[in-house]
Formats: sequence, C-alpha cells, structure tokens
Amino acid sequence: MAWVEELEASVKGIAESVGKSVVAVGGGRGSRGSGFVIEEGKVVTNAHNLWEGQSIDVTFGDGRTERAEVAAADVDGDLAVLTVKTNGSPALSIGTSTPTGTPVFALSNPSGRGLRVTFGLVSAQEQAFHGPRGRKIAGALEHTAPLLPGSSGGPLVNAAGEVVGINTHRLGEGFYLSIPANDELKEKLAKLSKGETPKRPHLGVALAPPRVGKALRRAVGLPPAEGLLVREVEEGSPAEDAGLKEGDLLIKANGSDLSDIESLFDVLEPAGKTLSLTILRGSEEMTVEVPLPN
Repeated sequence: MAWVEELEASVKGIAESVGKSVVAVGGGRGSRGSGFVIEEGKVVTNAHNLWEGQSIDVTFGDGRTERAEVAAADVDGDLAVLTVKTNGSPALSIGTSTPTGTPVFALSNPSGRGLRVTFGLVSAQEQAFHGPRGRKIAGALEHTAPLLPGSSGGPLVNAAGEVVGINTHRLGEGFYLSIPANDELKEKLAKLSKGETPKRPHLGVALAPPRVGKALRRAVGLPPAEGLLVREVEEGSPAEDAGLKEGDLLIKANGSDLSDIESLFDVLEPAGKTLSLTILRGSEEMTVEVPLPN
C-alpha cells in the first residue's frame, strides 16, 4: 500500500504549500466561489462568481476577510482579477500544458468554510463549455478531482504545486472542466491585473434558441422559421441603436444561417465594423445593419 502513503503525503504537501494562497470569493449574499493569489495584491477567480452591484469579500485560509475590487473581468472568458490586500499570501505559479493522465489536485475554499483538497487525473483535453453570456470557451481541461459547490475559480495544480488550470465547470458524473494553464492564460491574467478589459464585439441582445422561436411563432399563427428569437434588447446597445426589437427572429448574420447561438458568435467575432442581420419581424423579412463599436 505504498502508493496510498505516497498519495496521502502528496495531498498533505499540496495543502501546506498551496493552501495558503486559496481564497473564498463572496459578497452580500455569501460566498459564491473560490480563487487564488497570482501576485501581491491580486487574486484570480471566475467572472461568473461576481454579481453586478454586490460587494466582494475575499476570505483567506486563516479566516481573514478583506474587501476587494474588480481590477478587470473577461466575462466571455469567465475570468476576473480582483485587487485585494493579500498580506504576503504567496502567489501561485502558473504552469504550462498538462498531458492526459497527469495526477492533479483541486483546491478550493467553498463558502469560506476552509480549505478543500481533492485528487484526480486529467481525463481529456480540448473540451468546451459556455461562459456566463453564452459564448463557447474552447480548449478546456477535463479532470476527475471532485469539486464541491463554491469551488469554481480555485486552482487545479500538479504534484509540484504549479497551477495547471482554473476550475470552472462541473460536467456531472464525476468530471470537471478547467481553463488550462498556458502562455495565453498568463497573458490574459497579466492584462487583467493591469486593469485591461478585453474588447469583443457586443450586440446587446438576450436570445432564445431556435426551438423557442419556432414554438412561439407557431403559437401566434406565424409560419415556422429557423433562427434566434430576441428576448430582450439592452438599453444603449448597438442592437437598440440599429432598431432591433424584442420578438424579432434573427435568421442570418453576414449571409450565414443562424442555426444556434454559437453560429452568431462565430460571425460576430470577425464581423468588423458592421454586422448585417437578416431578421423576421412577424411575417416581414428585413435587413438591419448593426454598427459595432471598436
């Protein structure tokens, strides 16, 4: 049973070397997730752990709680960096790519109730999930280290204590996804730490999937059509400026059919300064040009 003793020693070692850097991220409604120190005065977490208009508290392993501010957030990448007094808590080192089969440890401080450390293996590469606003986040690392609710934003580390991922998404059935550690992640975190928010084309609509649009059109006696139903138009957004309205059905973007929400994102990213949308408003088809801010 030597391997059991080795595993026990590894878990204890990781808890001692990495645990001081793992925090709970919470606020007015209690803890929402976890995070970890990436440099003096900076903590990284998932963007979905932040609620607009709510204060943010960061609770460290010793029970100390500090008020934090958002340095910058990449909502579509589900990353955020917080500015907070870390008081010498060590920064974790961001590693590089991790092969399938690598032993890993997931750390968290769910609801500020203290450190949790679990063990698993990297089970797959290049997985995908959808971020807080529905954009696909590709390249995720799949692993089997169990995560409690409130663990998202915590680090996934290797046996050397290097961060190999940021835990983000629970697949169920014992599998979990992490944003992988690589040069791209290091660059993103460096920019967020400096307060630089990434700029992506933003249309400003809440959308329902095609099945919802079909059902609604059928319910009001309109012919069926494939597209994305506009449920809400954000005030002051490019969509509002272009005249889009709740109930419009988006059927094409720059000439490409919109079979799902991801197909809109695929067109939106390289769209340039203007996005040409073909829409159905009731039974009338029309084209709307949406200027996209730089």
